[in-house]
Amino acid sequence: MNTRQRVLDVASASFAEQGVAATSLDDLARQLKVTKQTILYHFGSKDGLLRDVARDAALELHRQLQDGLNDSQPGWDRVEAPVRAAFALAVRRPELLGLLREVSRLGPPSSEVVLEVLQPLIDGAVAALQTGMDAGTFRRSDPRLLLVSAYAATTGVVTEAEVLRAVGLELDLRVAARLRRTVLDFLRAALAP
Repeated sequence: MNTRQRVLDVASASFAEQGVAATSLDDLARQLKVTKQTILYHFGSKDGLLRDVARDAALELHRQLQDGLNDSQPGWDRVEAPVRAAFALAVRRPELLGLLREVSRLGPPSSEVVLEVLQPLIDGAVAALQTGMDAGTFRRSDPRLLLVSAYAATTGVVTEAEVLRAVGLELDLRVAARLRRTVLDFLRAALAP
């Protein structure tokens, strides 16, 4: 693995686990056994590093969601597929969704990189929900607000480790499957005509 990719991987984990503000380039350099100048050579600044980490995370999420959607049919299957894909990603790479949540909290400019990558999926999801509502398959509501609620429910249950611990849960395959069913039941109730 090349140095640039190693920096991206370590920074991604650190940004997700410790937060962006608590992650310094000096700490990353020590952890990677490279100089801070090596990191700056590849990314220009901490903001440049964060932008590239955010873009890579968004691209991976996009790929996972798109793969799920490619195999889905119109209607409920189109709602369920991205939720299943997001939970599968959360179990495999829990830090990735945590990182994206952290970046969204920071706002621009890093969040704009994520939005740019995910906007086509967002637009497609809003259109699919609206189509389902127009056809009577789904209860009529604002598809944008429904999408935000689905996103919050999905990412919230998989990225808030402390909240899970507070209620006596640890994210593993069994808990993730139960949480996924709960989120899908919530969405099914919200969408039922």
